[in-house]
Amino acid sequence: MSLRSELLMPAGSLEKLKVAVLYGADAVYLGTPDLSLRTKSDFSLEDVIEGVAFAHQNGVRVYLTLNLFAHNKDVAKLDTFIDTFIDTVKTVQPDGLIIADPGVFQYVRERAPGIPLHVSTQANVCSSLSVRFWQSQGADLVVLAREVSFEELTEIRRDCPDVRLEAFVHGAMCMTYSGRCLLSNFMCERGANQGNCANSCRWNYKLHLRLKDGTVQELVIDDSNREMFEFLLEEEVRPGELMPIVEDTRGSYILNSKDLCLLPKLDEYLKLGIDSLKVEGRNKSMYYVAVVARAYRMAIDAWQRDPDSWTPDPYMAELDRVPSRGYTTAFHDGRLTNLAHGYQHTGQVADVEFAGFVQDQDEEALIVDVRNRLDAGDVLEFVPPRSEDVIRLRLYEFEVVGRTERMDVMHPGTGLRLRIPFALFDQEESSTLQQRLPVLTVIRKEKPLTEAEFARVKMDRDVRRLETAGDVGANADTSRDQSLYQLHQLQLKDALRTEVARTEPKFIRLGNTGCCGKGCNGCLVFWHDPAYAKGRELMKEKKMGERLQRSAHLG
Repeated sequence: MSLRSELLMPAGSLEKLKVAVLYGADAVYLGTPDLSLRTKSDFSLEDVIEGVAFAHQNGVRVYLTLNLFAHNKDVAKLDTFIDTFIDTVKTVQPDGLIIADPGVFQYVRERAPGIPLHVSTQANVCSSLSVRFWQSQGADLVVLAREVSFEELTEIRRDCPDVRLEAFVHGAMCMTYSGRCLLSNFMCERGANQGNCANSCRWNYKLHLRLKDGTVQELVIDDSNREMFEFLLEEEVRPGELMPIVEDTRGSYILNSKDLCLLPKLDEYLKLGIDSLKVEGRNKSMYYVAVVARAYRMAIDAWQRDPDSWTPDPYMAELDRVPSRGYTTAFHDGRLTNLAHGYQHTGQVADVEFAGFVQDQDEEALIVDVRNRLDAGDVLEFVPPRSEDVIRLRLYEFEVVGRTERMDVMHPGTGLRLRIPFALFDQEESSTLQQRLPVLTVIRKEKPLTEAEFARVKMDRDVRRLETAGDVGANADTSRDQSLYQLHQLQLKDALRTEVARTEPKFIRLGNTGCCGKGCNGCLVFWHDPAYAKGRELMKEKKMGERLQRSAHLG
């Protein structure tokens, strides 16, 4: 058994694949809309071929995904998909194929026996028994469910030494059993296990209380009146639609999980010899891919050099520069605690934002694709892929490619590119900048936090100390952290109250309340309104997960 674990990064597009490779991934996983659980995948067949070739040229392994759960209506299409896929496999020779559905697993094994097969986390593998079953079916690697604790993982590693094991270490979590969510199906007819999850658990819900006489009021609930009310939820873009919700001893069934982050415990996984450490996020930005890959790459390499002196602190500081819902070690120590959930604030927060990336170079300058507004005086922070030190540069004006006049503000999406001469980096060795800041290097800038966001950041750090310290209240330090956590919860609640009053969201391009009405297969086309009958008929002709064109006239 090898003690060297691979860092497995997501690749939602060809560009992100190259970023993952540049920033230190040992392997990447990717798919096409027809075959994977990400119907928004930006990969075409040509992109897959180019991406796999690029990764292999750089010594990086590639795993392709076929991890949808097939319905009967999908099986008839599987022949066409497999024929196309087998042709692709023969061309690109991936290092593995990730499958969740047992029927699809058997189908591919029989039709393409030479492909290494990996069992997806969607298969809910939580025991040595299940690992051995999949191994007997021909699996080369088994991805364990997020619900598996480290103690269970240790037992599985001991019981199954001859099969490769993979564990998620970072990224968004679905608070249902291995992501088997029905909420998205119920709310907007988008199947989570066919790649179309609407992330309904993240939406902003408001609690209403209804008296038995039918009136709806805000009331303080205590033991004296708890049995007098029904509990109702209102989602922000469905005003007036009051949904009953029941809460039992295990809590509510609509939850907002913090993001998984096992970097504070990474040394335990490396010592155990888990073969693959997986990061979630094929729909995340190239900035997320770059910075998360860089942090874990540095952490893994540092442990390999000197495991006895290893500490997660410098790498956690880097992960804090990535927008998140707050981090949790989740099931690492067993069952979840309240610390794993975000009850008051569902947004992703960080004190920086993605400013852009190096799109090109010439002999004298970097050419930058701008991804967020830049103002004169902003400090840009370049994040080198092969160095632990960042490079900072303050710009007081912006030179635009193809223009003679300088600008004070640059906006994203305008097609304009920023030119930054190497001569402006007067604190750096200009002769090495081209090598240190290659194409696809990401750039960030400071982002001011609101009062609520600042309270959220403080609360998230309280959670991290509590989770890594063990039992709350076991000593004076954890008691103090628990008090701070409660204080910062109150500060967050107060800050949220003072923010702008809630208004009904409007579609940003057309101004339609609630939805654009364009038929993204998650909203109006599934209403029972006769006006959208055409939309429903058009959707029947689409393949699984495919959306209507934005220009489709539905009425």
